[in-house]
Order: sequence, then structure tokens, then C-alpha cells
Amino acid sequence: MKCSFCGQEIAKGTGLLFARRDGSLLYLCSGKCRANFNMGRKSTKLKWTTRKEEGKESKKESKKEVKK
Repeated sequence: MKCSFCGQEIAKGTGLLFARRDGSLLYLCSGKCRANFNMGRKSTKLKWTTRKEEGKESKKESKKEVKK
């Protein structure tokens, strides 16, 4: 299972499960991820997360779709 915020692998029996009102589930690995998520920060804009590469790819793909 991976952290929904930073993308790091979570060991079994650890972490925090956060359920949103719409029924979606978020898995958070640490207090650092929980605090940043609660402050409304975007994981793609932070240097220490592995999600920044994923954000760049999705932006590039969306630009290609618009051009077509």
C-alpha cells in the first residue's frame, strides 16, 4: 500500500487511514504527510515527495490532448 500524499510504501499495520465524506479513502504514512495534507498543500509542489514526477507527466499529457 502506498501513501496517498507522498507516494512512499507503507508497512503493514502502520500509517493512518483517512475517509473523506464522498467515501474515498486516503492512506497517510506519517504525521508529516497528515499535517501537510490538512494544511491543503499539493504533494506535486513539494521537493521531498515522489509525486512531483507524476504531476509533471499528467500536465504534459493534458497539453498533448488539447493540441490534438
